[in-house]
Amino acid sequence: MLTQTILGRVYDYSHAVGGLYLPQIVGIAFGELDTVYTISRPTDAISGVPWNKTGVGAKVVKLTIGNVPGDEEHLLDVGRYGDADGEFIWPAGITLDSDENIYVTDEWLNRVSVFDSEGKFLTYWGESGRNDGQFNHPSGIGIDTDDNIIVVDSLNHRVQKFTRDGNFLGKWGGFGEGGGKFHSPWGIGLDDQNNVYIADHKNHRAQKFSPDGEYLMAFGSEGTGRGQLIRPSDVTIDPDGDVYVCDWANDRVQVYGPDGGFITTFIGDAQELAKWHKQTVDSNIDVMKARRRVYSLEPEWRFAMPTAVEFHDTRNRLMVADTQRGRIQIYNKLNDYLEPQFNL
Repeated sequence: MLTQTILGRVYDYSHAVGGLYLPQIVGIAFGELDTVYTISRPTDAISGVPWNKTGVGAKVVKLTIGNVPGDEEHLLDVGRYGDADGEFIWPAGITLDSDENIYVTDEWLNRVSVFDSEGKFLTYWGESGRNDGQFNHPSGIGIDTDDNIIVVDSLNHRVQKFTRDGNFLGKWGGFGEGGGKFHSPWGIGLDDQNNVYIADHKNHRAQKFSPDGEYLMAFGSEGTGRGQLIRPSDVTIDPDGDVYVCDWANDRVQVYGPDGGFITTFIGDAQELAKWHKQTVDSNIDVMKARRRVYSLEPEWRFAMPTAVEFHDTRNRLMVADTQRGRIQIYNKLNDYLEPQFNL
């Protein structure tokens, strides 16, 4: 798929951004205009250290991503590996408030760290536990139109709502399989009515809630077929109400209509290397030769465990964190597309 027309919708693959500055992307958030913030958490094997405490390259990356290939620029890195103020061990989710302050969850440190748009550390809130305002592996994080922060408290199997200063406002969920219950939820998305969508990771579905946490509906079921999911990791919603779910273990993104009906699937279309990836390949003659010997590079085009997905309402484009390949793949949703006419 490069351009796909289905059920009155048109999706056009744009390009990929990745390489040097974007290893192991697990979160995406949008700032003003073309500014994008990502979470990267590359890992190293460290003897005697648990796997989820080895994110030695953990950081937030601020960059701009334009509309055409190569029009991206690295601006700055925010945070670094560690457990001091302004540091991360295992960052997971990212969101921005109306002042473009940055909020980052940390699954290992069980807290939300806050920075300004230039990367200055401001504060953190949260601690380990099961009580109100406490966390057990917080992951996805979102913000509503009132600047309230909603956090997916993954291993407490619930969602918590806070003011942006970290004051507890409410919660919902609990462990289970029924509507409104969770099993290790992970990602989050909000629509323009402040409805909350949760990627219910081990229940293999996404769920929709009202702004107050009332269960409304679910998307998907366990499996590998059309509209099915295995271990979904994130969810986002476009202005038309279409829902995009990162189908993590199936290496794809599933698209549903507002009523939950299946629309289509994205599997990745990066036929051209991203700018920074290409610079790396071109600088190593052995890598260039090895790539020429490969019968087909098509497997490289496709997603490998995509972890995050975000829809940019103003630019009308979808960004998918193609995590294991260290890049973002970008799709445009076209509103004024005309099918080409051929006079033969």
